[in-house]
Amino acid sequence: MSSPILEVRGLSKSFGALRASDGIDLEVREGETHAIIGPNGAGKTTLVGQLAGGIRPDRGRVRFAGQDVTGLAAAARARRGLARSFQVTSLYPEFSALENVMLAVQAHAGHSFRFWKRAREEAALRLPAEAILEQVGLAARADSRAANLAHGEQRVLEIAMALASNPRLMLLDEPVAGMGVEETRRMIAFLAGFKGGKTIVLVEHDMDAVFSLADRISVLVFGRIIATGAPQEIRANPEVRRAYLGDEAPE
Repeated sequence: MSSPILEVRGLSKSFGALRASDGIDLEVREGETHAIIGPNGAGKTTLVGQLAGGIRPDRGRVRFAGQDVTGLAAAARARRGLARSFQVTSLYPEFSALENVMLAVQAHAGHSFRFWKRAREEAALRLPAEAILEQVGLAARADSRAANLAHGEQRVLEIAMALASNPRLMLLDEPVAGMGVEETRRMIAFLAGFKGGKTIVLVEHDMDAVFSLADRISVLVFGRIIATGAPQEIRANPEVRRAYLGDEAPE
């Protein structure tokens, strides 16, 4: 877990007078789960957008897997192995769980969607999609419409769609948002199964999830990273506690 797969240097982005990213430096090591936390308005969404390629920085560089990807759009970064899930679930609600993953497999393969009715019968799409649903524990729900899945199952399905591209790094934007206690517990256990096998950048408000899953944590406040370290270091950091954690830090 020593070599960085993602390197960010001097990343800056302003929206008018608002400086959402202010010279951010960040390294994510291969195989680690790296959490990014911070209060509302800290710039987390803007940072994730810049990492994924949906937002172009004003200054700074992003390197992924040893290559400068600063000028690449989101689709090009995805083809290189950088997958993103969104804070708000982005599924095709009228399609089944299996069909949603098949679409993701098809999109990664670069095929057209014009002949989707016929494509649904193709083993080259169906078999890998079935394998992914088995991997994430949704095989029994393969034929259920996405709209009929529980909220937690929908979030797992979205991660399954990200896995369809066999990514080297997954950007997970608040995967436990809107979940109850039991759903959150199941999602934490699910994501823990990826530790060491997938590189994950986790943006999350739920401190139980963060401190349960993260190998390292970076704290973002007013567009700047004020601390990076192991969970116990972040938990004990007085500047972090003053700026963000306060009484939220698990003991």
